[in-house]
This record gives sequence, C-alpha cells and structure tokens, in this order.
Amino acid sequence: MSYRCGVILLELFFPEVHSLKEKRSIVRSLVAKIRQRFNASVAEVGHQELWQRAAIAVAVVSGSAEEADKSLTAILGLVEANLTSGHVVSAERAML
Repeated sequence: MSYRCGVILLELFFPEVHSLKEKRSIVRSLVAKIRQRFNASVAEVGHQELWQRAAIAVAVVSGSAEEADKSLTAILGLVEANLTSGHVVSAERAML
C-alpha cells in the first residue's frame, strides 16, 4: 500500500488589517474552511504576533502524488478566493 503526503506553506499579507484580533478572525475563518472542505491538517505556524502577516501550513494525505498535488492546488485556490483583505505572498509545496 502506498500513499503520499503533500504539504503547502502559505505566507499571507493583510495590508488593510490593523489589529491582531482582525487578523486572527481572518485566519480562523480560512483554517475552518480548509478543514471543512478538504479534511486537511491546518495550523498557523508563524507570525502569530504580527497583525499584517500570517504563515499557514496545510498537510494532506492521498493515494498518489498527483491527487495530493491536486488537493494542494485546490486549497491554494480556496485561500486566494477568500482573501478579500489580503493576498498570498508565497506558497511553497513539498511531497513526502
């Protein structure tokens, strides 16, 4: 039996956010949407004390590298579509 684990690290920037409370609300919403739609493991992994930046890591497990990559692409699309007050600065992928 074989499986693949795909990981994506998203660096986000929120130029119009002016408080940690506002940023955390946005990040919590994104994390919940990713978990609900993709059943993926998601965590904010960096920049917790900065109100205009966030780093989110997402991990998915699949039967093949192609399926895992397809899920990561869809997750990136979901994040980009739901970031009305920010944008993705970088997205780094890895397959394990």
